[in-house]
Amino acid sequence: MTSDPRTSKAPSTDFLLDPRIAARWSPRGFDDSHELSREETGSLLEAMRWSASASNSQPWRIIVTARGADDFTQVANALQGSNAVWAPRASMLIVACARNVDDDGNVLRWAVYDLGQSVAWLTAQAESMGLSVHQMGGFDPDVIARAFDLGEDIEPVAVVAIGRFDAEASLPEQLRGREFAGRERLPLHDIVLNGWPLD
Repeated sequence: MTSDPRTSKAPSTDFLLDPRIAARWSPRGFDDSHELSREETGSLLEAMRWSASASNSQPWRIIVTARGADDFTQVANALQGSNAVWAPRASMLIVACARNVDDDGNVLRWAVYDLGQSVAWLTAQAESMGLSVHQMGGFDPDVIARAFDLGEDIEPVAVVAIGRFDAEASLPEQLRGREFAGRERLPLHDIVLNGWPLD
């Protein structure tokens, strides 16, 4: 087995991709000595800030925590399953939340969609900086809501681990095996409903 799982993560694509998109994957092995600078953190958050949203509603709200801080521990304590094993090694944990109602009480129908876009932009920015991102749904949103006193209109949707990948990070054997597993995606024929441009 190679010492660097990135060699088994190269995707087999049908069409040309930007190298940074092709290289993106969600590791669990993070360097627990790595810290993000204020400038690096600011660049990541700027990427989220300038994401597109319906009617420029910008419904994303985030909780930003750095390893070693009390609020980081609060987020880590909300993680479930194997996420609680590896994610606390990341440099930063961000809770990605959707604001579901505007100031006038109108439901922001596309809030979760827009939040997802903003995290995608964060991910692209992180890749450009040589950082790795792993998004998680395995956490208790009620724990987060209580810990950070979130109102009813703010919904915790995902926890995002960010840091520097470490191929030698200590992981349980099952998780270590997943680091080296190849990546697969559904074929385009299965996701393009009208067949274009494949037929």
